[in-house]
Amino acid sequence: MSGSTLAGITRTSYYLGVDDIEAGRRRWQDRFDASRKRDADFTTLSGIEVAPVYGPAGPVEGFERIGWPGEFPFTRGLYAGGYRGRPFTIRQFAGFGNARQTNERYKLILAEGGGGLSVAFDMPTLMGRDSDDGRALGEVGHCGVAIDSAADMDVLFDGIPLGDVTTSMTISGPAVPVFCMYLVAAERQGVAIGGLDGTLQTDIFKEYIAQKEWLFAPEPHLRLIGDLMEFCAAEIPAYKPLSVSGYHIREAGSTAAQELAFTLADGFGYVELGLARGLDIEQFAPGLSFFFDAHIDFFEEIAKFRAARRIWARWLRDVYGAKTARAQWLRFHTQTAGVSLTAQQPDNNIVRTAVEALAAVLGGTNSLHTNALDEVLALPSERAAKIALRTQQVLAEETGVLNVADPLGGSWYVEALTDELERQAEEIFAKIRDMGTDGTMTSGILRGIEDGWFTGEIAEAAFTYQQKLEKGDKKVVGVNVNTSSGEPELEILRISGDVERDQVRELAGRKAARDEDAVRAALAAMLETARGDGNLVPPMLAACRAEATLGEICGTLRDEWGAYTEPARF
Repeated sequence: MSGSTLAGITRTSYYLGVDDIEAGRRRWQDRFDASRKRDADFTTLSGIEVAPVYGPAGPVEGFERIGWPGEFPFTRGLYAGGYRGRPFTIRQFAGFGNARQTNERYKLILAEGGGGLSVAFDMPTLMGRDSDDGRALGEVGHCGVAIDSAADMDVLFDGIPLGDVTTSMTISGPAVPVFCMYLVAAERQGVAIGGLDGTLQTDIFKEYIAQKEWLFAPEPHLRLIGDLMEFCAAEIPAYKPLSVSGYHIREAGSTAAQELAFTLADGFGYVELGLARGLDIEQFAPGLSFFFDAHIDFFEEIAKFRAARRIWARWLRDVYGAKTARAQWLRFHTQTAGVSLTAQQPDNNIVRTAVEALAAVLGGTNSLHTNALDEVLALPSERAAKIALRTQQVLAEETGVLNVADPLGGSWYVEALTDELERQAEEIFAKIRDMGTDGTMTSGILRGIEDGWFTGEIAEAAFTYQQKLEKGDKKVVGVNVNTSSGEPELEILRISGDVERDQVRELAGRKAARDEDAVRAALAAMLETARGDGNLVPPMLAACRAEATLGEICGTLRDEWGAYTEPARF
């Protein structure tokens, strides 16, 4: 496995002649003709009919790096017709209080036109602890929904048929037991789990790099992820067990190039994990998806998304040996940048979110979440959440941006930015691999985590930006330019202390009603598997069926594998 031939590849280009251009156009036309198409009006507001794609009429330097939609290296998108076949999925991220309250919000999102669900969990759940844990005091239900056992999952999706709705869950450290609870909820609905579709984040590398929510050292987490990849490949083929997240890396303060490079490097690490497990790359690579931030620099973000597809396809083909287009595809979800929102003049956040969402769509995102105007202050109110949803719907229905695949393809500016971000990413990949001991990306990532290299790089980028902000070199409306006072106070969503008290009381009642012998036996069987080399998903699933709690499952493994403390860095 060698990547030495990749150095400088983004600078290699040549002119494609007229015959080559026309041959490419014919290949695209064949794929487009064979693809599905939406029944929609593909004209401008004034009635001008628009083609599904546009390309050069004559020779173009470097066009092999741009290409046609649906063709390697997929710079212009995965599908020949872009959104003409299927628009991006409107997938609003939501979760607060208890499962009952969040279930009501999900039903509102679906009733108002949302196309999929995305679950936000509270901090105790993210850290693998129950609501009655002393460390959970004051945190239950505050940054997401509290989930203690499969019974909570039953309530969370009550009246929402899991066989018909794709569900994304943003959780990494305790991702596998939470996923098992989701499977139990599906079983109790009478849904065959083999037909489920959705995405689980599971990306533990980004926790050590940016978000800092882990349970154990990296190696045990990687074992769990490998077990999950194997289980889904065998049992739930449509489900995507791993969404590699750059969002949290960017929110921590990274540059666009760092977000791009660190995220894809993490993805390469998970490819290496799958290969080490003996999995077929043609089967497991399509189960990897990505989650990016859409920040406020409009054209840089579009270029970042285009570069991501191109880099991923090239590495999967040339470094890891993926032969089919499907295994080379980079599918991604996008969320607008929470870190760009301001407490000052919060109505401005509606504008920021709309611009960021438009960048994601023009960059070819597969699904999208738009932040609410009040998220800088609290979890979204119902009104703010509806405005965020309507933002996506206006983009999809009124602007015409879905009519043409990669409408900015061929723009001198966009193509130059795409090339530059790819170049910077390749430099970072080389640094990461050089840090390792065996030439793999995984080895370099683990060394970078242990040495605090990733944290230091992000901290330096965040500090540089903050300096520019304080000097006025970078301007933010309402913060350091166009400021004003007397803004009306927002009515924000507040989580009552009753949520925690009720959740703890319900948890106690469930523990009292369950079969304790069955719980102990299930946890013991899981521990026995953890001490060997068997797949941990089946015994963990059995523990969830017995109503073992998240804290009990994670606590059992934490006692066995130990906790992890991040090394100090100054």
